[in-house]
Amino acid sequence: MEDQKKIGKTEKEMTFLEHLEELRWRLVRAFIGIFIFAIVAFLAKSIIFDVILFAPRSSDFITYQWFCELSHTLMFGDKLCMGDVNITLQNIDMSGQFSMHIMVSMIAGLIMSFPYVIYQFWSFLKPGLKENEIKSASGIVFYSSILFFLGVLFGYFIIAPLSLQFLGSYRVSDSVESAIKLNSYITTLVSITLTTGLVFELPIFIYFFTKIGIVTPELLKKYRKHSLVGVLILAAIITPPDITSQVLVALPIMVLYEISIGISRRVIKKQEKEERENA
Repeated sequence: MEDQKKIGKTEKEMTFLEHLEELRWRLVRAFIGIFIFAIVAFLAKSIIFDVILFAPRSSDFITYQWFCELSHTLMFGDKLCMGDVNITLQNIDMSGQFSMHIMVSMIAGLIMSFPYVIYQFWSFLKPGLKENEIKSASGIVFYSSILFFLGVLFGYFIIAPLSLQFLGSYRVSDSVESAIKLNSYITTLVSITLTTGLVFELPIFIYFFTKIGIVTPELLKKYRKHSLVGVLILAAIITPPDITSQVLVALPIMVLYEISIGISRRVIKKQEKEERENA
């Protein structure tokens, strides 16, 4: 009965307060999903910290092995082989480790529950769309989740290890020893992975911006060079200041930008076709 009432509400125009009530419950459901996965992450402390977060400090990390194998394949010897990240993690606050445990659990909960969170927001927006718009956006939750997870994995396996290698080995003097705060280490890893996860959502953003008329394929092509500069600036912000890391970040983003142009073109063609059919 309750579901039938909700369906009936979506078939007619909802009031502003009803929209707010619907949004509130969608947010509550999204937070509950995040909280449940956060509890799972909290209980899996050794996996989250020792196996995942602290793994890039070791030379046995899979990314370093890939680079070393690539170095030998390209006849570079051991030039691309990397050793342990020689930093000592320390905690100087009484509740620092517990607070960090909670923060990391919440972030892990957000990452793991991302498809459910996106589903809740899509369910809120869906009733306000036309039937043809809903059909054209079918699979939006799936594609958004895939892009986000690809971005997170790219940030974790490519950008984060290179950043740790550069920042962990950089020395202004041999007399200075790096004793890094736990908070600084975790924040660096988390900010990189979440940023790349969101950046990989670019095609989804372009799709919706095209639907509402903010961008067009011509506009995206016109400002392609400007976008390249912006991408390089973004790459310089989220990576250490070495050209290799910046290129590794910039390349997939530019590929996503080109894909976004194709998506925008497809959306425009569909809109033009629908206008001709309705004329």
